[in-house]
Amino acid sequence: MCDDIEILGIDEAGRGSVLGPLVVAGVIIPEKMHSIVERMGVKDSKRLSPSRRTVLSRKLKKMFTYETVILTAQDIDRKRAEGINLNEIEREAMEEIILKIKPQKAILDAVDIKAERFQEKVAKSTGYDVIAEHKADDTYIEVGAASIIAKQTRDEIIAEINKEYRKIGGIGSGYPSDPTTKKFLTRYTYDEMPDFVRKSWATVAKMKD
Repeated sequence: MCDDIEILGIDEAGRGSVLGPLVVAGVIIPEKMHSIVERMGVKDSKRLSPSRRTVLSRKLKKMFTYETVILTAQDIDRKRAEGINLNEIEREAMEEIILKIKPQKAILDAVDIKAERFQEKVAKSTGYDVIAEHKADDTYIEVGAASIIAKQTRDEIIAEINKEYRKIGGIGSGYPSDPTTKKFLTRYTYDEMPDFVRKSWATVAKMKD
């Protein structure tokens, strides 16, 4: 691998959430910068504190070429109503980033249970050299960096929504297992749900009946 090879790492945040967006981020980290990024403490975003993620995300955005695709709850519901499943929704977003940045190679955190199948689909659709692996954010620094940007971008959006709803206790993290999120959802009937609720999610759809 040459120093000047442009490798794009892509990851997402908010896949399993019932509230808020799904964020897909891509960032290019030249190989010659790997040691610097490692010293900064870049690793999978889930292992970092929110304050550390904020600092690292800002640094990464200043230092490197990056792109994000933000899919709102309404975007996700609309696509699912059109018969596009979540894996395909994410794949389209990843392909959009690849085609925008035009890297020499892209490394993706595979969302399909069969990583090889996912890799083939993205490579065929974009025409780019692609590697897709499960837990790629643990293995490749580019994907770890993308994970930080995706998570931080989503965190900022959720924080804004929480501010708006703080008088009733906020919305929590947006994940179905979060007691604050669960409590928030019980305040509404299906038809009254705010637009940041994924109404196609089983947790919410069952409230229709």
